[in-house]
Amino acid sequence: MIQIDRTLISSEVFEKKFVCDLAACKGACCVEGESGAPLEEEELEKLEQVYDDVVPFMRQEGVDAIEEQGLFVLDWDGDYTTPLVDGAECAYVNFDENGVAKCAIDTAYRAGKISWQKPISCHLYPIRITKLKDFDALNYHHWPICAPACDCGDKLDVRVFRFLREPLIRKYGEEWYKDLEAAFDHWSA
Repeated sequence: MIQIDRTLISSEVFEKKFVCDLAACKGACCVEGESGAPLEEEELEKLEQVYDDVVPFMRQEGVDAIEEQGLFVLDWDGDYTTPLVDGAECAYVNFDENGVAKCAIDTAYRAGKISWQKPISCHLYPIRITKLKDFDALNYHHWPICAPACDCGDKLDVRVFRFLREPLIRKYGEEWYKDLEAAFDHWSA
């Protein structure tokens, strides 16, 4: 583990290579899994604020799921997550003309309708954050559906933390990311 400020970063964030290959996986991370996307407590209010502007970018099945379950749910671990449609895809997912899962929240953001991009857990994937007493632990999440992203990352020689530069800066700031780059240089030396 590498420590920067109040974060503990798994060495796999430096070791693994990863670049999403949506043409290959079709956004399976938005469809597969046992629960919805993890949400931080401050994101619950953001969902409430942006929901009306996100609805036009959603499928009716997602709107129906949210009307039934709410904008977010508590999973069996007591964590807030996005609701699911029939126990499958995230309620906030839509599909493009090629069948690729896209986030309706992110689509509304890119269309200039809202100023919040999407839940940070989605933006940071395949890094998962575990909140510890005094630290955030950043770990690489292994999931077979992301094999095409690992292959693409290997081919392009892009490490996880570099692929996730934008969301890591969004979460921890520019200075933290510079420290992460310096830690990588030290780690790889």
